[in-house]
Order: sequence, then C-alpha cells, then structure tokens
Amino acid sequence: MANDIKYKAPSIRFRIDFGPGVAVGPGKVALLEQIADRRSLSRAARELGMSYRAAWLLLQSLNASFADPVAIGKKGGDDRGGTRVTPLGEELIRRYRKFEHQIQGLAACAFGALAQQRSRKRLAKPRVKVDRLKASRVSRADTPASIKR
Repeated sequence: MANDIKYKAPSIRFRIDFGPGVAVGPGKVALLEQIADRRSLSRAARELGMSYRAAWLLLQSLNASFADPVAIGKKGGDDRGGTRVTPLGEELIRRYRKFEHQIQGLAACAFGALAQQRSRKRLAKPRVKVDRLKASRVSRADTPASIKR
C-alpha cells in the first residue's frame, strides 16, 4: 500500500513586481482570465468566489499599474455593458502563464526527487482547546508594559 502513494510535483506560486506597489500575481491574472471569459466583472468575481468590490479593487490596481488599462468596463447591462480585457491585458495573461509554465518545469526538475522523499505520514492537525473563560480573564498585571495604557 505504501507504493500506491502518489506524489504531487512541487509547485511555485509567484508574483511579478514591476515596482513599489505594482505587482501581478495569480489572483490578478485569474481575474483577468475570468473577465476575458465572462465579459463581466461581476460574473468573474462570482466565479472566483470573491466580492464585486474586491474584484473591482484588484482591477483598479491593475489598471493603475500600467500606462494603458488592462481591462475596460462599459455601463449598460447584459446586452450593452460589460468588461473586456484589452490587448495589453491579453498580453499580460499570455506572458504570465508562459512564465508560470516555465518556472513550474524548473521546480519539477530541481525539487521533484525531494518530493518523492517526503514523509508518508500525514501530519495531524494540532488540536488546541481554549478555555474561553480563562482566555478572557487576563489580568492587567499579565499584560506587557508596551500594551498598557
């Protein structure tokens, strides 16, 4: 049975930093991909399990990061409105996914042998039982001086 264990290849999650406060990672790229597929920011947000506001803020951040927007929204409802990914956004997705494919291959080559040497034992989740009454009764004397006011 020990030989039946399947090992997952090592994987890397990364982001590309273009400068202070300007980063593109898996979340923003996934949002752009969903916008391209759904042609709607709200549908893309729902598909990714995030709020419309969170998706809107990510898109605003992306658009502010480049001289040209990566996606453009248009008011008007289902028939006339929506959001579309610009050619710059499409290029960003394409380059990010191509680089991701390359770096995942490097990770598999560099760490694949180590992945097969992982422990076969499953780690147990730590079980911590907190007595809520005792936790809420921390005296002021037990509080570090830096926190006291």
